[in-house]
Amino acid sequence: MSQPASALLQELAQICGPAHVLKGGDLSAWESDWRKRSRGKALAVVRPDSATQVAQVVQACARHGVSMVPQGGNTGLVVGSTPDDSGRQVVLSLQRMNRVLAIDKANLTVTVEAGCILQALQERAQQEGLLFPLSLAAEGSCTIGGNLATNAGGTQVLRYGNARELCLGLQVVTAQGEVWEGLSGLRKDNTGYDLRDLFIGSEGTLGVITAATLKLYPLPTAQLTAWAAVESMEKAVALLGLAQQQLSACLTGFEVMSQFALSLVVKHFPPLRVPFHDTSAYGVLLEHSDHESPEHARAMLERLLEQALEQGLVSDAVVAENISQAQQLWHVRESIPLAQAEEGLNIKHDISVPISRIPEFVRHAQALLEGEIAGVRVVNFGHLGDGNLHYNVQAPAGGDAKLFLKTQEARVNSLVYEAVRAFGGSISAEHGVGGLKVGELEHHKSPVALEMMRSIKRALDPQGILNPGRVLRV
Repeated sequence: MSQPASALLQELAQICGPAHVLKGGDLSAWESDWRKRSRGKALAVVRPDSATQVAQVVQACARHGVSMVPQGGNTGLVVGSTPDDSGRQVVLSLQRMNRVLAIDKANLTVTVEAGCILQALQERAQQEGLLFPLSLAAEGSCTIGGNLATNAGGTQVLRYGNARELCLGLQVVTAQGEVWEGLSGLRKDNTGYDLRDLFIGSEGTLGVITAATLKLYPLPTAQLTAWAAVESMEKAVALLGLAQQQLSACLTGFEVMSQFALSLVVKHFPPLRVPFHDTSAYGVLLEHSDHESPEHARAMLERLLEQALEQGLVSDAVVAENISQAQQLWHVRESIPLAQAEEGLNIKHDISVPISRIPEFVRHAQALLEGEIAGVRVVNFGHLGDGNLHYNVQAPAGGDAKLFLKTQEARVNSLVYEAVRAFGGSISAEHGVGGLKVGELEHHKSPVALEMMRSIKRALDPQGILNPGRVLRV
């Protein structure tokens, strides 16, 4: 180890304590991305327990010209929070900063540290009779700082919005090691540029989020889940429109899953019961939350499904009778990525398209892929209610998935992303850009937008030490 690196590690040990500067040994939990697509090598993993320590770590790294990779639960899907293979980057893990700092029930806000696990926050809010609505498959291990850094979405964006819409204030450590105290619980504050929105979605490239003040909501008195079988994406979109008309803001979730996606769940997780998977082109999962009585909520949902059946939008439907059944239906939806992984390596796309154009996009993209790659299999599912599809591509049945990924990924990405552009969509709806899509971003953002983004990066991080090579090249 070089003398400058050794000196930096000694400083970091003085700041955080020797037990919290990890070097050597098995650091795969911090060095490997969740999908096992990338494995880097860190100079060290540093685990501060306060914003003050984070600031001191950043100052020390800045003095030594060493770059940092902020990391929460390391559940990202775009290689945005793991080190490169140089052995010169410090992983700044915020997992020890996991406290719920305050709940203001009158203001309906909660203030938490960045390392707080999403599920822990959900459970703490529920203990207070309140709801924190951000919900996604990785909620048992992802952290609030990571959720905000990537502007996470999930299953309830339709009603409550992305992480950005749920955040009122931030505490951020800048690239110079200064602490911006912006933990406001205000819903109205027009005093200059909105710095909060600048850091949300920046993936740790502009500053390190260390705490946040977030919105809470009253717990709904009734929450019902239904599963409907539909024959086409057109009918799924029409059902969404009818549900929005009938249920209005009480419609909190609307997920769509293709027959092939569901068949993978049936194949790899036989104990799971998947309704109507072999009789319809798509399954739709609806969630209805209400502050009226459970009986009133059920009557509204059943009336919606009856109308959908009468109009030919739905071929069959079932309403969960209890919480356990509802959880089982959601478990089917959340098992699709796991079933895909069991099937073999695959090419993931997290895209958004205007809802009105999704049926045409699906037909167009499928035809493009099938025309180029014989036997290609599309795993199409996602948050239809907000226009976000996880449009993933699996190797032909019986083929070498690793070879398929190596030889076809670039071509598949090109076909899918060009189709997304043609239909006015985005190549990243909720996962972020990370290191995986940096090159793609340069093809899909205008030169003006890219230069504005680079100007912001240069202004806030002139040394380029915060998560370099992520989001955009400077």
